[in-house]
Amino acid sequence: MNLPACFDRPETADGALSLLLVRRDGLAAWRDAQPAPVQAWLKANDFSGQPGAPLLVPGADGQPAFALACVADAADPLALAHLPQMLPPGAYRLADEAPQAIDPALAVLGWGLGSYQFGRYLKPTREPARLVLPADGEAVAEALAQVEAAGLVRDLVNTPTEHMGPAELEAAAADLARAHGGELRSVVGDALTDQNFPAIHAVGRASHRAPRLVELTWGDPAHPRLAIVGKGVCFDTGGLDIKGADGMRNMKKDMGGAAHALGLAKLVMARKLPVFLQLLVPAVENAIGPNAFRPGEVLATRQGLSVEVDNTDAEGRLVLCDALTYAAEGKPALLMDFATLTGAARIALGPDLPALYANDDAIAADYLAAGEAARDPLWRMPLWRPYLHYLKSNIADLANSGATRMAGSITAALYLERFVPEGQAWTHVDVYAWNDNNRPGKPAGGEAQGLRAAWGLLRRRFGG
Repeated sequence: MNLPACFDRPETADGALSLLLVRRDGLAAWRDAQPAPVQAWLKANDFSGQPGAPLLVPGADGQPAFALACVADAADPLALAHLPQMLPPGAYRLADEAPQAIDPALAVLGWGLGSYQFGRYLKPTREPARLVLPADGEAVAEALAQVEAAGLVRDLVNTPTEHMGPAELEAAAADLARAHGGELRSVVGDALTDQNFPAIHAVGRASHRAPRLVELTWGDPAHPRLAIVGKGVCFDTGGLDIKGADGMRNMKKDMGGAAHALGLAKLVMARKLPVFLQLLVPAVENAIGPNAFRPGEVLATRQGLSVEVDNTDAEGRLVLCDALTYAAEGKPALLMDFATLTGAARIALGPDLPALYANDDAIAADYLAAGEAARDPLWRMPLWRPYLHYLKSNIADLANSGATRMAGSITAALYLERFVPEGQAWTHVDVYAWNDNNRPGKPAGGEAQGLRAAWGLLRRRFGG
C-alpha cells in the first residue's frame, strides 16, 4: 500500500532522530535519573511536560541527540497529534526505552491524524515531521488503515462542490472498487425514475449535474450482508425554501454522510472484513431551477409511501429513504446510514458528538462501547415514536418535516425509520462531519466523526 507522506518505512529511515516519550506523571522521576547536562537543559527550557511542547535535547556536540515529549493519557489516540506540526521537519523514531509511554499503534494513529493537511488549492506552509513506522505488524497496519480512511473522509468533505459533485462522488466510489476488487453500478438521471428511485430523482432533478444512486458491492455473498448508506447531497441550497447565506456557506459538507460511508467501506475492504458489502450513495445537488421540487408537492418513494414536501430543505431524508428501502430489500445482517441530517443534532449535542439512533439495544450498546474504546464517542438518542405526529400530513402518508422545531433530530430519524422494515437491524448517525477550528488531530474543516467507532462495532460483530 502507498504510505502516507507523514510516515517512513524502517528500512529507509537512516538518520532518524530518537523520539523519547515519557509519561507525564513519571516526568520528575525520569528527569532526576538523567545526567546533569540533560537536567540543566530541561531546567533552562522550563520543560514541564505540557502537551504540545516537545523539546529537542542536544548531545555533547551541540546537535540534537533526541526529541522529548510527554504523554498525559496513554489511551488517547490523539496524545501525539500535536507533534507532527510542532517538531522540526525530519524523521523521528520511537525510542525503545521501557516502559513505553504509549502503544506504538496508537502513536501511528495519532501521528497520522495530526499530520493531515488539505493541500489541493493552497500549499501547506510546512511539511509535517515524519514518524518511522514501529515494527508492530498487524496493529500498525490497522492504525494506518484508519488514518487513510479518515483522510479520505476529510478530503472528500473539504473539496468544494465545483470538484465534488455527484459524478465525482461516483468516481471516488469507483476508485475504491478498483483498488479492492469491488463492483460498481450507478443509476443516473431519468433512469432513477425508470428503476423506482423517485425521491432521489425529485431532489436532484433541478441541478445541471445529474442525480444518481451509486452502488458498490464487494466480498463473498456467502458472508453476512452489510449495507452502508451515506447521504450524498453535494451542495444544499435549501431548494426553494432557500437557506440564508450563513446556513449555505459550508453546504459543500452536506455530503459528509457519503464521505463517512466511503471511509467505512474502505476500512471494510482494506481490512478484509468477512462480510458481503453493499455501499449505497444517493448523490445529488439540491439546487434551484425551473423544475425544482416544491413545498406542498407529494412525492412517491420506492417503498410506496407518499411524502408531502413540507420543506425542501429537509431533502436529505428524501434521498435516504429510497436508498434505505433498496438496501433493506437485500435483508442485510446490519443496515447502517450516515448523514449530515439536522442542525438540531448540533444544537442538542454540539459539533463533536454525533447523534446515534438504533432500533436494537444490543447493537446500540456495542456501538457506544466501540466509540468509548476508540475515544471516538457518540451519544444515543431516542427513537421516540410518539413524535411521529409531528410528521403528519393531511394528504399523504407522511410529511418530510413539520411546523414545529421541536425534536428535529428525532423526527428526522423517525422519518427514516418508516423506511426500514420491521425486524431489520438498523443504525443511523447524524454527524456534523466538520471541525470549526484547529485542534491537535482535529484540523479545521472536514472531519471523520464516529468512523473508528463504527469500525469497532463491525469488527466486534463480524470478526476479522
